[in-house]
Amino acid sequence: MSQENFEDNFLVRQFEANRDHLRAVAYRMLGSRGEVDDAVQEAWLRVSRYDTSDIANLRGWLTTVVARICLDMLRARKSRKEDPMGPHVPEPVDETRERETEMADSVGAALLVVLETLQPPERLAFVLHDMFAVPFEEIAPIVGRSVDASRQLASRARRRVQGAPVPEADLSHQRRIVDAFLTASREGNFEGLLAVLDPDVVFRADDAAVRLGTLPEIRGADAVAQIYKGRAQAARSALVDGEMGVAVILDGQLRIALRVTFSGDRIAGIEALADAERIAALEVEVLEP
Repeated sequence: MSQENFEDNFLVRQFEANRDHLRAVAYRMLGSRGEVDDAVQEAWLRVSRYDTSDIANLRGWLTTVVARICLDMLRARKSRKEDPMGPHVPEPVDETRERETEMADSVGAALLVVLETLQPPERLAFVLHDMFAVPFEEIAPIVGRSVDASRQLASRARRRVQGAPVPEADLSHQRRIVDAFLTASREGNFEGLLAVLDPDVVFRADDAAVRLGTLPEIRGADAVAQIYKGRAQAARSALVDGEMGVAVILDGQLRIALRVTFSGDRIAGIEALADAERIAALEVEVLEP
């Protein structure tokens, strides 16, 4: 047997050994038995084209591949404005019926109903971290956010799952901080910016934002305040996927979205997203002044 055939057969065996695990991940992500097999099959099509010889944790890597596919499927479902497919989708009538029933029972109909209320990134962060112990360092690149922002997504989802609504007081408090940040930015008030930035604040930008003239990463309150001094003329406070952030509106179009994370009364992180596809996948609600 050639080395190539040996590696192919090894990958097939490993994928089959992890199939039930991947189906479990997909089911908790999608809540639809009818979509589980589609997600797992697509995962195999993608995996079979990769050189996996250097992957140390194949099970973990397969998990993230399936998670990315499920996230795309959830976002597509949202963009089509379809009704969410909940836990009452009819079971397939075939030899996997018993396994499907066990899979559904292990999650619980009530939990699936709650999961359907979450935004796709929230659902992914919660499912991967809380149900499958995937570290936030691995979740962050899947949802395109920082580790801290990914942790906030899971925390927000966890509160909803546990029946505790996201406190409106938190959003009101965070909006005051963002409003103060934008005011100081427009006025070129360097000291005002420092007052609302954590000393260790980190600014990150995607490739599209970098092409617009910013650096991919900037650390420290002084440096971040310097780049925002005298700017933000087109920026508005907004909810970005249900969390406090900023929308930059130019010519009536959303051009840049800023995800903001907080530490106490200060801004601890800013992520600038300018990629058109990523922006289109966001739910952005510009807040009235």
